[in-house]
Amino acid sequence: MLQRFFIFCSGADTDILQDCSSGENTKYAGIGATVFFTALMATIAGAFALYTVFDNYFAAVFFGIIWGLLIFNLDRFIVSTLKKRGSFFDELIQASPRIILALIIAIVISKPLEMKIFEKEINQVLLEEKNAMTLENQDQLALQFTPESTAITTKIASLKDEILTKEATVNALYDTYIAEAEGTSGTEKLGKGPVYKEKRDKHDTELAALQELKKTNNDKIALLETQLATITENYKTKVAETQPIIEGFDGIMARINALDKLPWLPSFFIFLLFLAIETSPIIAKLLSPQGAYDLKLAEQEGAVKSWVAQQKAQRDILVSTDREINNRVYADIAEEQELYDYKRKIARELMQEQANAFYKKQKSVL
Repeated sequence: MLQRFFIFCSGADTDILQDCSSGENTKYAGIGATVFFTALMATIAGAFALYTVFDNYFAAVFFGIIWGLLIFNLDRFIVSTLKKRGSFFDELIQASPRIILALIIAIVISKPLEMKIFEKEINQVLLEEKNAMTLENQDQLALQFTPESTAITTKIASLKDEILTKEATVNALYDTYIAEAEGTSGTEKLGKGPVYKEKRDKHDTELAALQELKKTNNDKIALLETQLATITENYKTKVAETQPIIEGFDGIMARINALDKLPWLPSFFIFLLFLAIETSPIIAKLLSPQGAYDLKLAEQEGAVKSWVAQQKAQRDILVSTDREINNRVYADIAEEQELYDYKRKIARELMQEQANAFYKKQKSVL
């Protein structure tokens, strides 16, 4: 039962194999087993690759099975159409398109399994890329908010500097009228005279102006700080909104790119393994000697070709003969007076009917 299934997988003609030795049956069962297990590996690889796309087990398994059946059909077609011709180079030329196709299939099959085998290393590469993308994203978003926040910060600093400058002026006036009262500067007279009172009034006026300036500027600073806090909050919100996109940077293309950044030698040997698996049925048929199955298949195909050629030749002779007979028959009929008179009578009646119809039509028009 299992041998018959694998022979079916090889695409061999079971009717011909029944008349061949057990060795021939074993050879084609081995080729069919290779085709089957290649398709099985393709199903597993395709299911894993599609799971990274759909993130759903049922969809991945369904489409993985479809992909495996497609690979199975292609491999079976490749092996079944590769026939022994008695010359290795002729067979190699015949198999070259199929080897190229097998090479493409091996690349497609091996890549998803490579991603699964090196999953931890790929995750590490993706983590580093996500971190770099996060920092780059924050810098890019900051460029949108930096001009406005810088302008507000500059305004706040200017308002604070204005208060400090006013405070320095008031402090200087305070020191001036105190020194006048102590007699250490100004009139250098001890006591609170008219000059002291004048300097004191000037200080008090500036102090009142300072209090008013503090109140006005502090209100402005509070408003600007609220705006600055709003800008900072908007920046954080924007970063939070874009971060899931970066976290979702985990698709099949991102993993393939991450795999390419790993050392190439392990991936290359895995690819060679699948290439050997995929091309093994073809190579086996190329290297194996021409067996009883190949001879009987060639004999059967030759018999069919001979029968088709014979049938075509007979049809060509039949058509040629029938054409010659028809020519002779019509040539003999053309010389008969009776046929001439009959056709002359029919033509005359037809012309009379046409004349009558034309007359009736012209009369109806008038």
